[in-house]
Formats: sequence, structure tokens, C-alpha cells
Amino acid sequence: MNYGYLIDMDGVIYRGSEIIPGAPEFIEFLQISNTPYLFLTNNSSCTPLDVVVKLRKFDIETTVDHVYTSAVATAEFVHSQKPFGTAFVIGEGGLLTALNEVDYAISKEAPDFVIVGEGRMLNYEMVEQAHRLISAGAGFVSTNADTWCPTDSGPRPGCGALVAMLESASGKKAYHVGKPNPFMMRAARKRLNLRTDEVIMIGDTMETDIRGATDLGFQSILVLTGSTSQHHLQNYPFKPTRVVDSIAELVPAMAMS
Repeated sequence: MNYGYLIDMDGVIYRGSEIIPGAPEFIEFLQISNTPYLFLTNNSSCTPLDVVVKLRKFDIETTVDHVYTSAVATAEFVHSQKPFGTAFVIGEGGLLTALNEVDYAISKEAPDFVIVGEGRMLNYEMVEQAHRLISAGAGFVSTNADTWCPTDSGPRPGCGALVAMLESASGKKAYHVGKPNPFMMRAARKRLNLRTDEVIMIGDTMETDIRGATDLGFQSILVLTGSTSQHHLQNYPFKPTRVVDSIAELVPAMAMS
């Protein structure tokens, strides 16, 4: 049977600015064996090219065709709902670039959507504007529901935290495009050109990676190098197909020699 991998990044390939041992060898093994793979990240601040350059610093050579971000998924989603529309955006370059690439204009004049992504370029004036536009009828979309993000300095509030504030203020719920939403997971599978039973999701987070795989019927591998520990598994009604200490365990012994 053919098979391929969807691979989360932070907590699986690296932790902050540190590579996780075995990650470069695993990606090299996939490339040598012609196994389909796609890096799948909820981080919307970077473009696929930004991700490629970052991975190069970890001695991982790949191309933009092997990167799928929540920003790209979000742009594809809003384009599918209303082609050539407009959006007011709280986010950074990765999201803005993805929207421009599907011919979406950025506007605060009666936009079709208010889109919230990752980023630190935020002020209260932007939040006020987003609140007013949502209340006036703009569609409310976010790149992901993650309430916090890991950094080298410690956790910081994520996209989901800002979205929660806007949901509370406006009384409207956002549509979260990123993992574990089937929209992003299904689109990623199609990029691999594989059937559901041929896809394996590798991730470190039960709420996004493993739940997304479970909801779509993918196989899943949980690595314990990120946000989930073995004892956390008892808190979930769904389980990964396999649990490993790190991605290094997935590298055949011959590839490590």
C-alpha cells in the first residue's frame, strides 16, 4: 500500500530554535524512498518559503510544495466561499501573502471577512475595528484555535486567545480553518494525492494533530517531544495509532548509520 505523512513542525521537527534529534534523518529517508510528505503547521505568520528557509538552518532541505500552512488553508477557504473578496486582517506576512495570492484585497471598508491569524503586530485599535466589522456583518474567520504558542522564552497568547475576546465582544463565533478542522486536513490529504487510509499524521498535540487525524480517519503517530506527555493520554476519548518518544524512532536503523 502507498502511504504518506502529514508532519507537524514545532514539537516534532524542532522545539523553538533547537532541532529535535532524528528529524533531518527522517525527512531524508522520506525523500530517498520517494515517500509523499507535507509539513502541516497552524502557524500563519510565515509563508511556505519562510518555512523552507527555517528548515534549511536545521539541515533539512525541502521545497514550498512540501509546506502547507493555516494561512494558505485560510486563503483557500475564503476564496472558496467568495472569490475575489476583501478582508480586514489581524496577522502577519504569511497570512497577507496567502490572501494576495488568491486575489483577496485587504480592506477595512465593509470587508467580506475579518480574518485573525498569528502575530505580534497587534494594537487595541485593530481589535476595536475588527469588533465593529464583525458586528456589522463581516464573516469571522481565524487561521486556528490555538490559545497559546510555545517560544524559546516561554508560552505566549495565540490566535485563539484573541479570537475568544472578539467572540465574547461580538457574540459571534469564528470559523477556525486550521487543524483539527477537516477543511485543512482534507486539503492536505489531497495535496499528497493519497486516499484516507494511506495518510499518517505525525504530531505532538492531541487537540489538533491527533484529533484532526482521528476525525478524518487518518492513522496518527504522537511524539512525546512537544506539548503532550504519556500521562495526558488518559484525558482524551480518542487515541493515536502509535506513540513514540520522538521522531527518531521512525527512522529505519539503516538510515541512521
